[in-house]
Amino acid sequence: MQVDLAGTRWMMALVCSTAMSLAQAADLKALAPMDLDAPRLTAEARETRDWAMAARDHGDLPFAVVDKKNARLFVFHRDGRLAGDSAALLGLAPGDHGVPDAGRRGLALSPAERTTPAGRFDSEPGRNLDGEAIVWVDYDAAIAIHRVRPGPSRERREQRLSSATTGDNRVSLGCVVVPVPFYEQVVNPVLGQGRGVVYVLPETQPAMAMLNAYEAGLLRSR
Repeated sequence: MQVDLAGTRWMMALVCSTAMSLAQAADLKALAPMDLDAPRLTAEARETRDWAMAARDHGDLPFAVVDKKNARLFVFHRDGRLAGDSAALLGLAPGDHGVPDAGRRGLALSPAERTTPAGRFDSEPGRNLDGEAIVWVDYDAAIAIHRVRPGPSRERREQRLSSATTGDNRVSLGCVVVPVPFYEQVVNPVLGQGRGVVYVLPETQPAMAMLNAYEAGLLRSR
């Protein structure tokens, strides 16, 4: 039997080309929802999401990015799609370091010690001493994501969250505080049902400097 090699090669090329086109289309389809989220992300939040997805650092878990420079929380599904974002209140004092015994000292922390530490954290849902559902970021340091609570009138926490500026978002002991509807509609369904990862971006250096240090094994998650 005579085989038409030219025709066979053409058919194989067509099949390969079609397969590649389908694969590329699938990749584009998978990336499309993430691309649509891009306008809502800050530059470093987008870099962090892309890095986490490319390195599979989030371990196929839902994750969040706390952009301290812009006082904003971004919550992502495990496939990298943005579940939602919101303004957030952060630790009163600037800085990326944690304070020893912060969880035990609580309100005894001085204003200069009330930081929101930067880093990669393994999160899990839990409850505070009042029985309120929260998401623990660093249990030992008592750092959590939680709903805004009534505070002293001078703090005006809800007004701070709704203002157009970020300078007045520094007020908490170190926790990441978000509006009640955002917590109930986004944080709780995505991060409040099981384990997750929270990336608290530094404000004293580029986010990628911290992420590269984790990838190189120079830093460990907490």
